[in-house]
Amino acid sequence: MSCKPCRPGVGPACHAWPMSGEEQAKAAAPEPESGGSEMSDGASRKPALPVGEYANRLKRDLQAMDRVEVTGELADVRRTRVQTYFQMRDERGGVPCAIWNNELDALGLPDECLRDGAAVVARGGPDYYPGGKNASPGFTFRVTELRPAGEGDLLARLAALRKQFEAEGLFELQKRLVRPVLPRRIGVVTAEGGAARDDLVAGLQRRGWFGEIVWAFAPVQDRRAAPAVTRAVSDLAALAEVEAIVVSRGGGSLTDLWAFCDENLCRTVAMLAVPVYSAVGHERDVTLLDDVAAVRCSTPTHAAEAVVAFDLNRARSDLASRAGLMARLPVALVRSKALPLTASAAAPARAIRAQRVLLDQKARELRAASDRRIGLRRDRISLLVGKSLVPAVGRASREAAAARSGLAVRTGALEATVRTVVEIGRAHCRASSVTLRAHDPQRTLERGFARVEDEVGEPILSTAQARVAGRLGVVFADGKVEAEVAAARRRRRRTRPKDPAEFGQTRLEGIDPDE
Repeated sequence: MSCKPCRPGVGPACHAWPMSGEEQAKAAAPEPESGGSEMSDGASRKPALPVGEYANRLKRDLQAMDRVEVTGELADVRRTRVQTYFQMRDERGGVPCAIWNNELDALGLPDECLRDGAAVVARGGPDYYPGGKNASPGFTFRVTELRPAGEGDLLARLAALRKQFEAEGLFELQKRLVRPVLPRRIGVVTAEGGAARDDLVAGLQRRGWFGEIVWAFAPVQDRRAAPAVTRAVSDLAALAEVEAIVVSRGGGSLTDLWAFCDENLCRTVAMLAVPVYSAVGHERDVTLLDDVAAVRCSTPTHAAEAVVAFDLNRARSDLASRAGLMARLPVALVRSKALPLTASAAAPARAIRAQRVLLDQKARELRAASDRRIGLRRDRISLLVGKSLVPAVGRASREAAAARSGLAVRTGALEATVRTVVEIGRAHCRASSVTLRAHDPQRTLERGFARVEDEVGEPILSTAQARVAGRLGVVFADGKVEAEVAAARRRRRRTRPKDPAEFGQTRLEGIDPDE
């Protein structure tokens, strides 16, 4: 921003830049005479600006300039408590630079990028510190972004990411997963028209694998590649049937393969529960995805061999040969054993006949021995019955008769005892009944007494309780009457002084006063 100098005598100065030598000469030149009046030398000059105001205007104008990117080598790098100062130089010149420490730490640059002689790219704009009475003013290029220049920039960033991932243990997560030996469904992330796709399919066909491939096509070389590959890998991992994921791309420079060094992509792959096979680039190309993945493959063909661990064509051939051998082997064994078996076929019949004869003989001997044993047991039992059982039965009969006679005697004595006890109990009950009748409250009422109770049936034991209850019930032998307690509220007028011995009278309504 620049302003033209105002004409002398037309208000204060409004520009922020110093006048050129020509302008200063014009301003200092005397004005020609006009109308016979002559202007003084002081009126022909602009009023001077305070240096602090000019310094702040200069700061605002510099900070309003566009932000730019500059490249050069670092020099005189020094870090203070708040800022880091350095110079950027090349063969044509240099500028002093400064960056806030919190912004520098947020960039995560490795230490080798902040040394003297390192080539960097800085983004920022000019800034001016106006200083003060006790502080020196100064110009600086205020840096907001800083990165290494060229491919060295990428290598440094890649080294920093590897160091960070290794410290966080992200290189080991995928390698701990159990990889399927023969997956049924494989997810593949690659470019739709790339040669890596054809190489992978050809490799799987050579292995004899005819499972299902879930394709997730994504760009593999531009600024959209990393987010697209991240989404594709996440979507494939979300499918429960996908047992392995292959990320494939052809070779190229580090710049071409930089999408596969993206921090977000590599963190996503490291946290997946499905093993990922990285087939990015050639043997010499090593990306950050190769370090994070469960298996690093040098080519798409190698990836096909890694994800399908068995050569199924060879396995099928071996299985067919073994099946033929198993089919021929039983026939050969039967033929080799046929003659000996034929010769031995008559032996079982002879052995059976001999065993049948022996069995019949044993059966006859068993029946004869059984008959003899039964006869002996029968004779012994008869002898035991004649000697022991008959006398025992006679003794038992005599003992039973004696027991029956003794039982009759004891039964008569027991009946006499029971009758005596019952008579004593009846006499005791009659005496208790007389005593209980003498204590019956009803008998008391029959002798002319009455019982006073309140409305709920509780007994009244004093005049104080009667006054409190108010309504009373008087119970006689032949019934109950209601009564009401009334205190004498009026007193007769007397000419003599009141006798303090006078008390209120209690009257029972419903009862004859003579009672």
